[in-house]
Amino acid sequence: MKKILVILIFSLLASSNLFAENLNWFFNKWLSENGHHQYLNEQGSHNLNIKIKNKALSATNIAYHSNPNRDTLIYYLWKYSYRDRSQHLKEFKPTNSSYDFQFNLIEDEFIKKQTKTVKKQMKTKGILSYLYYQDGEVLIDELSPKERLGEFLNNETKFYSMSMGKSVTSYLVGHAICEGYIDGVDARVNDWPIIKDSLYHDQKLINFLNMNTGDQKYIDEFDDGTSKLGPYEDADIATTMRFHFNNQNTKKSKERYNYNGFVTQLILNYMKFKIGEDYDKFYSRVFNDKIKIKNSIRYGYTSLKEHFGNGHPNIMATRFDYLRIAKAIMDDYQNDTCVGKYLKEIYERRIPKGSKEKEEPLFNRTKSYGGQFHMDFPGLKDKIIFGMGGYGGNMILIDVENSRILVVNSLHYNNKQYKYNHQKLLYDPFKKGKQIN
Repeated sequence: MKKILVILIFSLLASSNLFAENLNWFFNKWLSENGHHQYLNEQGSHNLNIKIKNKALSATNIAYHSNPNRDTLIYYLWKYSYRDRSQHLKEFKPTNSSYDFQFNLIEDEFIKKQTKTVKKQMKTKGILSYLYYQDGEVLIDELSPKERLGEFLNNETKFYSMSMGKSVTSYLVGHAICEGYIDGVDARVNDWPIIKDSLYHDQKLINFLNMNTGDQKYIDEFDDGTSKLGPYEDADIATTMRFHFNNQNTKKSKERYNYNGFVTQLILNYMKFKIGEDYDKFYSRVFNDKIKIKNSIRYGYTSLKEHFGNGHPNIMATRFDYLRIAKAIMDDYQNDTCVGKYLKEIYERRIPKGSKEKEEPLFNRTKSYGGQFHMDFPGLKDKIIFGMGGYGGNMILIDVENSRILVVNSLHYNNKQYKYNHQKLLYDPFKKGKQIN
């Protein structure tokens, strides 16, 4: 038995090391093809001082508590934004003309001061892009300086996020309700065979949207960074249900906020189940006709078997397409469209985070959660802000009443060296902003 175990361990290590070597080969190829020859040796290998904690597994993400050097950031920027993800992300191309933004990089005193602060923070933090939009114009448009990471960035660079995709999923749900595929946020999810006999069966959709389904006995996203379900992120719904729910006596616990990614996977795949064969056309109506994206976006899947619930809420989009998504949300809210009424309802039915609030990273630590959006930001209680937060310090804030949007794309964040100034970068634009004459 011991021999078998030793052989298995060595086999896993060998395959992991081979995977790491393959990643290095593709990374070196990318450096070469994009003219970054200063980072390559004559033999074609890179000369960067990349420090990865778990080299055998080639570390999926930058460890939260780590303080990576610039060379390591370059590697992870490639890994997040440029390496081939076609096995887990489908490409959706725009077909219509895009929405084009108006720019006014003005001499307003606050904007000048804020731009200076952003540039200073970008020199030492993991921030890749910072966009501030107010009253129909982009007032701040900054990319990481060239000597930091800017030499690898442009307006067509796609930034990866899983958690901001949660909010995008909710926005899609609003459209599915308004097009009649789903009865409303109080519809009971009792017609989806894939979750039958689990604690999720027959719950209202609003419980899923607010992440208070009573699943905390089985999922703890912040318990040493993992979930009690194991690696559900890479599995389709049928697999996760089979191994963790249907074969156990799973019972719903008391309803309370329990942030996790699996619930969003359930929401997305239930919506796909309800829409059926029209899903691609539905997706196009939202992203082409409504949002008017300019570049292709990528959205996730976990397997080839769609009827197993293979959709994943992760997303890749350019900085300005993230801004287009945020603007569409704001426009719906302001124009009181059907989707706007949905957004107002999920705001009114938001729930307190309670003790779970303190488990979340500082940039995303709000008092409330509603419909897959973070709400009630510190110091902004008098404003209705829809927040889309994601790993690494990614943040989109939408002041739906005062026409202000902030999009921060970030590679890494922690509470030490890579902690950016939340007050100045995130909250001040909504407290101050451009002075209106």
